[in-house]
Amino acid sequence: MNIPNSAQNNAVALRARLRQARAALPEAQRSRGGLLMRGRLYTWLNAAREQAAKRGHRAPASVAAFWPLEHEPDLRPLLEQWAQAGIAVALPAIREAAAPLEFRAWAPGDALSPGPYNVQEPMADRPALRPDVILVPTLGYTLQADRLGYGGGYYDRTLAALRQSGHDFTAIGISWNEGLIDTEYQPAEHDVQLDAVLTPDGWVPQPPLLGPGAPSGSTIGSYILR
Repeated sequence: MNIPNSAQNNAVALRARLRQARAALPEAQRSRGGLLMRGRLYTWLNAAREQAAKRGHRAPASVAAFWPLEHEPDLRPLLEQWAQAGIAVALPAIREAAAPLEFRAWAPGDALSPGPYNVQEPMADRPALRPDVILVPTLGYTLQADRLGYGGGYYDRTLAALRQSGHDFTAIGISWNEGLIDTEYQPAEHDVQLDAVLTPDGWVPQPPLLGPGAPSGSTIGSYILR
């Protein structure tokens, strides 16, 4: 569903409409959509690691994800599976207001505590990581992988700071199909474009790190269904 953007429909109103659209999703659709996204991410990361090995490049070995807030896609079963497979998993933490996020290591069973905005964060004594892949909670998106977030600017600051530091990473937005924004939408100057967005329907505009004809993660493959 395209959410129109007009002179009267500013960012605050647009965010409100996007929140309403995703809150209206039936639970069965939400559950199946989460399963599809977890399966596609599982297949994609395996394919990206295989492609890197074939080319003699360093394979992605760490992923920063997020603990879901209400109505956000739930990636937690996949995070457990990745951690058990030896992929380093991290979750974001807010160190201070208006500053980049810190990605702290997480493993199944680790204690979490609510940070600002009631986001569940790893404890402050967990080591900080500079992840190879960053999964970004995304409220709205365009077909060019522009992202509309929640308005705090934390991910924009974080991605910009990592790129400015020279860190090589892949940023993937995670959104429901209902987050698609009308083509007239213009991102703000400070908005950082993502490498791709993943929805239950698939990748927008295409899966990153994979060459033409490579697996796109369009099937669940060997992902554990749970």
